[in-house]
Amino acid sequence: MQIKRFAQVIGETPEEISGQSRTAFSMDESEDFYDMIEWMKHGGYKGSVIRFYDYETGKVFCPFEKKRNVLYGRPVYSEEFFYFLQGDFNENKIRLYQYSLGETPKEITALKTDEVELYNLMLLGNGIHIISQDDMFRCYYPVQISFPIEAQESVILIDDENRKVYVEAWVEEGWDEEKDRPSEDYKYYEKVIVKDFSGNILSEEVASLNQAPDGTWWIS
Repeated sequence: MQIKRFAQVIGETPEEISGQSRTAFSMDESEDFYDMIEWMKHGGYKGSVIRFYDYETGKVFCPFEKKRNVLYGRPVYSEEFFYFLQGDFNENKIRLYQYSLGETPKEITALKTDEVELYNLMLLGNGIHIISQDDMFRCYYPVQISFPIEAQESVILIDDENRKVYVEAWVEEGWDEEKDRPSEDYKYYEKVIVKDFSGNILSEEVASLNQAPDGTWWIS
């Protein structure tokens, strides 16, 4: 059995980037953009870096050096490019970068930190969208969308062309509240809910929506 080694061995576990299978990523710190609010009240944060691992060549790429008060979000892959968010709290900016392995990242847009909800701030693929979601779903780029969502709902795909938002919701039935355990009739399942850009429900079904390594989306 052959065990391969990356060109840099750092002790981090590469994670999958949906939509392709050649490249994985890691981040050396797990802080979220929202956490920076407290960090900045207490002298700031040491910063983080994002790395990309090429399974074909074994090379490891780090687009930016570590910088104080700068951290990164989980990348996505779309149309032959990687995209990721950089939170620069020295300049109070959230920047969106387009990236190819070994190339200089290209800044696509920048948003002010006080213009976005930092909690659950992330990217969605299939065309790149900057969103946040908690009790409200908000899209900041490239279109502006906002509507309330339930605690068990999570937006996973935006279809700009048809002006649809795909929401996955988990459902529990038959939980015994008194005994705090599943009853004999307990059921857990997921639903795919399609909404328009105003949050109106267009359709819903018991299903799961997932992206394959080739970038296509499948309902199962």
